Amino acid sequence: MKNIPAAEWGREVRAHLSNDKRYLVGVSGGRDSVVLLHWLLAQGYGRLIVCHFEHGLRGRAGKADARFVERLARRHGLSFVLGSAEVASLASLRKQSIETVARHERLAFFTRVARRRRCPTIFLGHHADDQVETFLLNLLRGAAGRGLGAMRERAAFGALELVRPFLAVWRAEIDRYVEEHRLRFREDASNAELGARRNRVRHKIIPWLEKEMGRELRAPIWRTASLLAEEEDLIETLIPLALTSGEELSVAELRRLPLPWQRRVIHRWLRGREVAGVGYEVIENVRGLLEPGQRTAKINLPRARHIRRRAGKIFLE
Repeated sequence: MKNIPAAEWGREVRAHLSNDKRYLVGVSGGRDSVVLLHWLLAQGYGRLIVCHFEHGLRGRAGKADARFVERLARRHGLSFVLGSAEVASLASLRKQSIETVARHERLAFFTRVARRRRCPTIFLGHHADDQVETFLLNLLRGAAGRGLGAMRERAAFGALELVRPFLAVWRAEIDRYVEEHRLRFREDASNAELGARRNRVRHKIIPWLEKEMGRELRAPIWRTASLLAEEEDLIETLIPLALTSGEELSVAELRRLPLPWQRRVIHRWLRGREVAGVGYEVIENVRGLLEPGQRTAKINLPRARHIRRRAGKIFLE
């Protein structure tokens, strides 16, 4: 795997994001996000708003993480915003996985801060190893092309822009950066536990695959995800923006589209409405509303949201 000097990390992203503007940055207190904050400051991004989300999953340790991040932000003269939720309780209530609810609540928090501070872009610390794990997780749950493209360096979640400058940077490179700059960070003991699916992929599945195949697999998997992402992004440009930019979808217009385009239009429209965790079942349920004899005209979503069909239109409420 090719190592890239830290000064070259995120070159394409930085070319489009001037360092004299305000940005949000998600900082959990772990090594990846601490390195991200340090690196952004070194690149001249001095108008950062540090955002920390407390998931309510780690008791005193989680609260200590929040205090650590707040002190880190103050030390650099940066604004600090704290959000929190009882993710385990919400997951039980919504009958969803803790990972899914945690991600949704975290993105919802970032979106609120972005609106309040009029700052629509947030930097996140996902790196190349995260990309490999995401690809495998999406593959195993039956994702299609866009899901196999995994994460993007720049992606939209509603009005929020997610920026990941480390997607070509490996965990080992981040570790070296920590040592070189003697950075302090919070170690999350739950990262070593095998209860979470991502941890099982990281600690069990990838090492097993590499042992069985007799070679290193992370780089080729990362390359596959990157190539698929580029192809998917090209295909996305072929979908007319007018189909997905409005508050409603036209049943008649969707019916005229080929099946793959129906799915893409629905997916993009839902993402534009800040619906998190949009998977195959949700998209197919929405497609079911297109059937002429379909009696069901309502689909339930998390957080008491619904998709309805009425008078030839599909809309979110």
